[in-house]
Amino acid sequence: MTELVQNANMYEEVLDVLDKLRPFLQRDGGDVELVDVEDGIIKLKLMGACGSCPSSTITLKAGIERALLEEVEGVVEVMQVF
Repeated sequence: MTELVQNANMYEEVLDVLDKLRPFLQRDGGDVELVDVEDGIIKLKLMGACGSCPSSTITLKAGIERALLEEVEGVVEVMQVF
C-alpha cells in the first residue's frame, strides 16, 4: 500500500474518532478541526471555547490524543496548530 493511500485511510479513521469526541467538545462550546495527517502525526486545530481554554492542552493530550492512539493504528503524536 502506498504512503498516500495509508495517509488517506488514517485520515478517514481519525475523522471517525473525532466525530465520536466532537459532541463532548461542542457541549462546552468548542470543536476540533483536522488539519493534516502526515507520518503518523495528527495536526488539529481546537476551535471555539477550546481554542482559548487554559485546559486545551489537557483536552488535546489526555483526551483526543489518547483516543486516537488507542483507536487508529499508526498514530504517533497529536499536535495543536493555530
